Amino acid sequence: MRIAVTIFLTDETIVPVRLARELEQRGYAGLYLPEHTHIPVERTTPYPAGGDLPREYGRTLDPFVALGQAAAVTERLGLGTGITLLAQHDPIALAKQIATLDHLSGGRFTLGLGYGWNVEEAADHGVAWRTRRELVRDRVRLMQALWSEEPTSYHGEFAAVRASHAHPKPVQKPRGRVVGPRTLVGGTAGAKLFAHIAEYADGWLPIGGRGLTESLPVLRTAWADAGRDPAALQVVPYAVQPTPGKLAHYADLGIEEVVLQLPSAGEAEVLRVLDDHASFLPAGRSPLR
Repeated sequence: MRIAVTIFLTDETIVPVRLARELEQRGYAGLYLPEHTHIPVERTTPYPAGGDLPREYGRTLDPFVALGQAAAVTERLGLGTGITLLAQHDPIALAKQIATLDHLSGGRFTLGLGYGWNVEEAADHGVAWRTRRELVRDRVRLMQALWSEEPTSYHGEFAAVRASHAHPKPVQKPRGRVVGPRTLVGGTAGAKLFAHIAEYADGWLPIGGRGLTESLPVLRTAWADAGRDPAALQVVPYAVQPTPGKLAHYADLGIEEVVLQLPSAGEAEVLRVLDDHASFLPAGRSPLR
């Protein structure tokens, strides 16, 4: 099982270059970064985990800039977002950012995308909350049109682009109807989410990884009903607090990658946690410090 990590990198934490080098040296598979453009002070949306919103949400580094730094100092480390708030982006500009990062990193990028939870943040971007899932779907399809080898147009309800020359292209080759970098969708299990995953993505990025025993058969049915190859479905539990039993259960479910949650902290604490998690790395991988 591949072991990757996620962390809220901020202006107060370990820096991306240092963390990326340590992860690659220790044998971790990847680094996934979250995104929040801003957190409005006047906010009525409750924090999904309950309680006060942690400080790091309002201080998060731009994930694409941070991952660009990580790419420049590593050769094998996977680079991903968890998650890109696609409804808050211009999809034409974002398609260029993603393709450039994937090209310069040699195809190491994973696009983890989602719909968001903070109504006020999205509203400042002009997002209508009720239709944000359909907006995200349209913007993914538009980006995939730009990533296609031949100039391809896309015309949807919320987004459109004419056939265009758009380079560089992402490194990974098309997987049937899915074009571009490896694409995983985050969100709560449900029929609409699973239908969208089967339509335009490579798999699911379930936050926390709870309830997979019940949800996976439903997703696999939706995937097969959409005509997708059962062997191609990827499910990557995200922001997991690991235990040996939990990871063994994921392995029994056929899961091949898990993303562990690191604390949003300074260098000393983050490196200590990486040491603590070394026992979860595949055999032969251990800290080099």
